[in-house]
Amino acid sequence: MSRFSPYWIWFALSLPALSMAYDLATSSNPRIYHILVHPSGEYSAILLILALAATPLCLLLKGWRLSTWLKKNRRYIGVAAFAYALLHTVFYLVDKGSPGVVVRELPRLYIWTGWAAFAIFIPLAVTSTDHFVRRMGPAWKRLQRWTYVAAVLTLVHWASLHGWNDPKPAVLYFAPLVLLEAYRVWYWYLRRRPTALA
Repeated sequence: MSRFSPYWIWFALSLPALSMAYDLATSSNPRIYHILVHPSGEYSAILLILALAATPLCLLLKGWRLSTWLKKNRRYIGVAAFAYALLHTVFYLVDKGSPGVVVRELPRLYIWTGWAAFAIFIPLAVTSTDHFVRRMGPAWKRLQRWTYVAAVLTLVHWASLHGWNDPKPAVLYFAPLVLLEAYRVWYWYLRRRPTALA
């Protein structure tokens, strides 16, 4: 898996976007932007989950090639998550059609949590290159930890979208990540370690 070229990875990550572009170009449905709001956000959330799951998966399944591949390419996946979040935001803005409508909706839980998650995504995506990793040093890892805040906000944004009447899709998607992170915390901080022999 490590032999895959980054170009192939980017191509695979762009396939849903290409499908959406095709829908935009060929659909005569006046609500096409509204229709695409949900799938673009869903792809963003899925990719965010995959990027965050890479490290605990490597702990849980040591030597598994897929988890190793995910960890090696998680920056690509994270940037793609931001790209789909950007598409999600653009589709939402076009669908609303008016800055006034957007501002009036801001106090709603499922709206402001989405905007907050997107705002966190921006500096994370901007600093995702090797240049910033070298230039920022340890500060880069501290900044990247904000990804977890963005993930929590994304979960609340998605789960509250229908007024908490049906949070199951969001919970089902995020449950594996929550379990993996719980295992990660247990592994590093709670598990009993063998005592050294005197």
